Amino acid sequence: HGNSPKDRPDGVGTVTQEEKEKFQEIKERLRVQLEYQLTNFRFCFPFGRPEGALKSTLSLLERVLMKDISTPVPQNEVRSVIKKSLENAALVNYERLSEEARIEADLANPQEDMVGEVIIPPARKLEDLIRLADLCVDLLRQNEEFYAEFQNAFAWFSDLLVEHSEIFWSLFAVDMDSVLSEQPPDTWDSFPLFQILNDYLRADDNLKNGKFHQHLREIFAPQVVRYVDLMESSIAQSIHKGFEKEKWEIKGGVPRPCVGKPSNGCATSEDLFWKLDALQSFIRDLHWPDPEFGNHLNQRLKMMACDMIESCIQRTYNCFEMQLKKGILLNPTDYVLPSEICAMVNVVLDAKNQSLKLCAVDGVDVGNQKPEANSKPKKHKYHTKIDDMIEKTSANMRIQLVGKLVSVLDKTLSKLGAYDEGSMMGSFLSFANKKINVTGTGTDLGKSYVSFVRINMDTVTKRIADDLWVLNVMEKWYIDQVELLSKWLTERLDKSLHPYQCTCLAHIVKKIYTEYELQGLEEDRLQCGQYQAIEQRMATEEATCALTNAEATENGEDSDDEKRKKSVQKSKMKKEESREDGAKVQRQSSKAPPPPVREESSDTEVDSEDEKPKKQKAKAKPKPKEKEKQPPPSSQTGKDESDFDSIEDGGKIPMAAAGAVKDALATGGVDKVADIGKESVAQAGKMLTKGIGGFAGKAFGSFF
Repeated sequence: HGNSPKDRPDGVGTVTQEEKEKFQEIKERLRVQLEYQLTNFRFCFPFGRPEGALKSTLSLLERVLMKDISTPVPQNEVRSVIKKSLENAALVNYERLSEEARIEADLANPQEDMVGEVIIPPARKLEDLIRLADLCVDLLRQNEEFYAEFQNAFAWFSDLLVEHSEIFWSLFAVDMDSVLSEQPPDTWDSFPLFQILNDYLRADDNLKNGKFHQHLREIFAPQVVRYVDLMESSIAQSIHKGFEKEKWEIKGGVPRPCVGKPSNGCATSEDLFWKLDALQSFIRDLHWPDPEFGNHLNQRLKMMACDMIESCIQRTYNCFEMQLKKGILLNPTDYVLPSEICAMVNVVLDAKNQSLKLCAVDGVDVGNQKPEANSKPKKHKYHTKIDDMIEKTSANMRIQLVGKLVSVLDKTLSKLGAYDEGSMMGSFLSFANKKINVTGTGTDLGKSYVSFVRINMDTVTKRIADDLWVLNVMEKWYIDQVELLSKWLTERLDKSLHPYQCTCLAHIVKKIYTEYELQGLEEDRLQCGQYQAIEQRMATEEATCALTNAEATENGEDSDDEKRKKSVQKSKMKKEESREDGAKVQRQSSKAPPPPVREESSDTEVDSEDEKPKKQKAKAKPKPKEKEKQPPPSSQTGKDESDFDSIEDGGKIPMAAAGAVKDALATGGVDKVADIGKESVAQAGKMLTKGIGGFAGKAFGSFF
């Protein structure tokens, strides 16, 4: 140091040349050492330890760069030294990190007994590059966490640290471009690399949209566009092939792939919705840094989803119409709604729920929002188009499904129409039903229709997922049935219903109200004006039928079962009479001399029924003549004969009638005579009816 300035009066110190050279040598060695420490700051000061050492090193470097004690060093000079050190630090850090990644790769994939140059496949190179990217991200995050003293030491030093990071990533970009250039053209295994790098860069305000970030976007933008194009083509082909082989099985209890939630549609629709959701989630998770390109990708995916869902719904609706065109069997009340139709309805209803997520921007249907004042009109309203299509398709399905179910009631009412009063077929069916009960009772037909309603109600409620849609179907089904019944009864206002029609409709009207009430229909919907009119009409018709049956009982007319029993008894009695007549003939023929006996021929002859008793009588011994027995007349025969005997007894009836008129005039006057006349006319009409009815009954009975 020479003489101390304090010892001299002028305060100036002196050194020798040798001392000066020694000082410069030490100063240079110190500067080199400080630059080395800055270049290898990660290893000289691991994790920022010892605490405050890096900051002291920077201060010492600034003093070392000073020309003398009193003159401060220029900032540009300090900046250039630190910049050079950090550039070297970026290279050193990347080389050591690359070597570490290579060693890890060799340990993970050991190459034993390999001679010569080892060819590494592109897929493995990509895996090693992704691992290196993870290590680079971790290294830069450690720099930010443990070496913040760079920024605290100099306020203007932050841009140098950013430049250090950019240099570090530029070194990585060289290897990245080399590895990606070796990959096949349509491989998507490099997207995880983009996600790792982009997620780190977009979170760093200093590196966001920087040089390396822009380079990364330029490299991966064509790949993203290519990937979206191929996925769109693949999804379209899967829809086409899937619906050609679709079996329309309900997938209600099967977990949706990669989601774990229960699905509602068919296999093809579930695969479609999952692919669209996965594609949108993938593009969304990329977090594309360029806002314009990101919005373009988002809008394109929404439009793709709209087109794919529209194609799915159109194909589903076509299959739905074809399924509904299948006819109903001979007995319409045996019809059960196929499960395929329920699966098709579920596809459309599931598409409605999926469209809000897949076809709307950020979950908001901007097309349905009202434009604000002085605002430009919104674009991209394609999602509202698919919503309208889904609503129309769902409504058409509901209408056609209810129409198919109501057609069963229409066919049932057509059967009842055959019993209309005054029609020839109605009279024939009524007579046939009374004689041999060919068509059953009206209650049986009503029960079969109510059973049809219950079975199809259970089918709809259990196999269709949307409760609101099911409730709307039930409401429309009920209203259409009531309207059809009201129309059918209105056409027969001037006619009274046949007992068969009355019992059938009465059972249907009472039961459908209860069934639809259990399905949750409101009271005001059930008790509509048409239903109340139907209820009143059926009450009137039931009362009329009850009065008719009561009058028939009072007049001595038998029920259908009793009439059938009596007809069977009559036929049995006729057979007994014919047998007894044959027995009489045999007894009379036994008194005559026996005919000459003929020799029996060898040929086998079949005797008629009339000849058999005669042969048996001829072989038997003659018996003494017995008193002929008269067959006991049946009660009905006796009644009919007595009625006709009273008519044929023409002499007694006029005398009795004259005596009755004379007594009436003597006791009750003209009114009593009029009552006697009415009774006589009624009795005569009854006798005439019984005579004609008996003749017709015998004729139709022999026919059936």
